[in-house]
Amino acid sequence: MPRVKGGTTTKARRKKILKLAKGYVGSKRLLYKTANEQVMKSLSYAYRDRRQKKREFRKLWISRINAACKLHDFKYSKFINGLALANIQLNRKVLAEIAVENPDDFKNLVDLSKNALEGKLPKKAKVKTDEKPFKELPKKAAVIEPVEKVESTPPVKKTTVKKASTSKKTTSPKTSTKKTTSAKKSSPKKTTTKKAVKKTSEKKEATE
Repeated sequence: MPRVKGGTTTKARRKKILKLAKGYVGSKRLLYKTANEQVMKSLSYAYRDRRQKKREFRKLWISRINAACKLHDFKYSKFINGLALANIQLNRKVLAEIAVENPDDFKNLVDLSKNALEGKLPKKAKVKTDEKPFKELPKKAAVIEPVEKVESTPPVKKTTVKKASTSKKTTSPKTSTKKTTSAKKSSPKKTTTKKAVKKTSEKKEATE
C-alpha cells in the first residue's frame, strides 16, 4: 500500500485557524497551537455575549424610562402597568427613545397611564349596524369603461372596407375600355384578310 500524505488538509486547517486569529497580539496570531487555543476561547465568549448584549440593552432602556418617570413623580412599574391597561403596545426600546428625544410626548404617555390606573379609559367608538357595508356598492361604474373602448374600434374597420370597395370600382371601367379598344382593333384585321382571299379567287378564275 502506498503511503498517504496529509499535507494539504493540515495546511488548510492551520490557515483557517490563523485567519480567525488575525489581529491578536504576539504568538496568538503566529503560532498554530496558541492561536488555536485563543480562537476556541474567543468563539465561546462571542456565543455567550450575544445573549448578554440583549440583557444589557434592556437594563439601559429601563433605567432611562425610570429616570424620565421620576421627573413626573411616577414609578416605572406603575407606568408600564397603566400602558398595558390603556392597550398601548410600545416596547421599552421605543419608550426610551421617546423619553430622550421627545419629552413632551412622553409626558402624554404618563398621563394616559395615570388615567388608565384610575379607571378613566377612553370609550370605544360604536359601529352602526344599520348602515350598509362598502361591498354592496353598485359595480356599473367599473363596467362602463371597457364597453366604450370596444365600441370605438369598429368605425376604423368600416373605413378600411370602403376604401377597398372604391378601389375595385375604379379598376372595373378601365378593364372594360381595354376590351372595347382591343375588339375595335381586331375587327379591321379580319376584313382585310377576307378581301385578300376574294381577290386571289377572282384572279384564279380569270386565268382559267
